[in-house]
Amino acid sequence: MREAMRGMTTRGRSFLAAAAAAAISAVILGERDLLRVAILLAALPLLAAAYVGRSRYKLACTRSLEPGRAPVGSSARVILRLQNMSRLPTGTLLLEDRLPYALGSRPRVVLERLGAHTASSVAYTVRADVRGRYPVGPLVIRLTDPFGLCELTRSFPSVDRLTVIPQVVPLPSVRLAGEYAGTGDSRARSVAVHGEDDAATREYRRGDDLRRVHWRSTARTGELMVRREEQPWESRATVVLDTRQHAHRGEGPTSSFEWAVSATASIAVHLRQAGYKLRLVTGTGIDLDATEAGGEGAILDTLADVKLSPTGDISVLVDAVRRRSDGGLVIGLFGALSVAEAEVLSGLRGNGATCIGFAVDSSTWVNMTAPDRQEADRQHAATSLALVRSGWRSVPVTHGDSLAALWPAAGRGSQGFAYRAAMAETVAGM
Repeated sequence: MREAMRGMTTRGRSFLAAAAAAAISAVILGERDLLRVAILLAALPLLAAAYVGRSRYKLACTRSLEPGRAPVGSSARVILRLQNMSRLPTGTLLLEDRLPYALGSRPRVVLERLGAHTASSVAYTVRADVRGRYPVGPLVIRLTDPFGLCELTRSFPSVDRLTVIPQVVPLPSVRLAGEYAGTGDSRARSVAVHGEDDAATREYRRGDDLRRVHWRSTARTGELMVRREEQPWESRATVVLDTRQHAHRGEGPTSSFEWAVSATASIAVHLRQAGYKLRLVTGTGIDLDATEAGGEGAILDTLADVKLSPTGDISVLVDAVRRRSDGGLVIGLFGALSVAEAEVLSGLRGNGATCIGFAVDSSTWVNMTAPDRQEADRQHAATSLALVRSGWRSVPVTHGDSLAALWPAAGRGSQGFAYRAAMAETVAGM
């Protein structure tokens, strides 16, 4: 009862204040009828408090998120299922699920009555425009009487988490150099045979299909040879994300860093679906082997939490990649680089690695005067040239560029990159 009195609403307190005023007036004026009114006004909130305070409901609540992992800018549906486990029907229930500011305002739902041993489900929608992991809950229930004179609050301890992942852009299929690297019988990869001379062969074994006989190799070796269906080669790729704060510009979801994070997620998912053994390295110390850690889900969950680092050095990032590097394909998403930093990246060219760098011109994410813009363009062109001279394939990125449109440039031959290097050198010299 004491707790119920503390839960008296403004309306209930007003009734008590009016009862006190009517009682004092009745005593002063000697009006018995006014005293009866005062008793009635006081009895209503007290009875309401007794009704709410003595209610002992056994309620169970479950929450489900559909989906539990939502891309930036999309919506997720939250479904609450409330079940009355007691033999008594409930009164009016006000449900409020606590949400962080990034997911919008707190939803409020009113249930007029929940019968004994019955359940009811309610749903609402949330939307997030910023990556991260957001708590959903706990659920707060306010019990009230039919007149709204008294209100008690109960809460469930359970909290679920909604993971808002970067936007993943579908990429076209492009043949990338360096896609086969390393050996290992446990990770044999099926490859297409492009011609008679390209066929991988082995000696004929009893039971082999005669249609797989490779007659050219048979004639050359003098023994019956058949085509292999598998090569003991595997596709390996390392995706590198530059997280240096000073290398990126812009604010919020439209910043150059968010473009780089979305591009990292898109490339990583694309390569995983193509069968690559994938590794993700960032400047904040993340070194994830996506093959062992759960594939695409682990990549997206990791990128949902990645943040800019106020301190950072390209040489530290290079050392982190080289620590476990064994060749293959290296794809880097870099912010603003100096010529010296671009030259440091040549250290990733070891072990026959093919390096493709998306050089994000973060200066295009902010407004500049004409002279400043000209100087920024010159510096970016010089950086692109330094990347090419360091053995990288440089794909320049400016504000408004689409990764799907840029992706084919990653698979172009050396002639196209030599042409762009020449153009970059021309611009840098202007």
